[in-house]
Amino acid sequence: MQSIAGRELTFYQADIRDGQALDRILADHPVDGVIHFAALKSVGESVAQPLRYYENNIVGTLVLLESLRKAGVRRIVFSSSATVYGDPLSVPINETCPIGVITNPYGRSKRMMEEILEDVAKAEPGWQIGLLRYFNPAGAHESGLIGEDPNGIPNNLMPYISQVAVGKLAALNVFGNDYPTHDGTGVRDYIHVVDLAVAHVKAIQTLTAVEGVLTLNLGTGQGYSVLDMVKAFSDACGHTIPYVIAPRRNGDVACCYADPARAREVLGWQATRTLQDMCRDSWRWQQNNPNGYPD
Repeated sequence: MQSIAGRELTFYQADIRDGQALDRILADHPVDGVIHFAALKSVGESVAQPLRYYENNIVGTLVLLESLRKAGVRRIVFSSSATVYGDPLSVPINETCPIGVITNPYGRSKRMMEEILEDVAKAEPGWQIGLLRYFNPAGAHESGLIGEDPNGIPNNLMPYISQVAVGKLAALNVFGNDYPTHDGTGVRDYIHVVDLAVAHVKAIQTLTAVEGVLTLNLGTGQGYSVLDMVKAFSDACGHTIPYVIAPRRNGDVACCYADPARAREVLGWQATRTLQDMCRDSWRWQQNNPNGYPD
């Protein structure tokens, strides 16, 4: 949004797998670095459509890297995921925790992309690569102008809850209530999207003094269960969020939250926005856009 950025923005609609389009964009602009967000991102959907996920995510990354090489751009921040840790042996998770048995094709595609970037950095000196392993982004911009508008039934918890809160959906499906957590529902580390955006800016700046690969977890260090989230959103919107208990989803784990100490040390960054901020900002956007963005 130009009103948020305070300046005119240039936008191209193109597929990351279209190398010719990427080549043209890179030729038209003096690009110092790239932040790579372009991937499919639903755990459940990836279990049902693994070939689609591997083709889109892996091929897209290969095409992007080839275009960057040709343009002489060697700095890239990659949007990775805490799913690469699989079902962790312990929490909180820091960057020295082993890569686990990854439980879904989405997470495996993210780890494959990390490995591709690591191999490129080993083979070709001069690359500056940041691997940012997100935990669970949530919330919206405080202006209410930018929020999450998924197609169909949301795969992520916060937009699912907010669509129930605004009356677009009848009830939230809580997938499993028999996990070994304080209330039986899955526990995750939710991080406000604006905190996440700030971390990306700091990462692209920090990489100017780094060669090779920098791997960092981005989270708050605090885990909340699904029912904790339902209670917090109910408080934000002023009414009860109806929910029903459904069977566990394939690929989900019981508990996952970050040790964000290294990001604080290396980037000088830490999450400052609370769970209440995430719920308030999501609710503001959803109220302003009860049916999502206009077509």
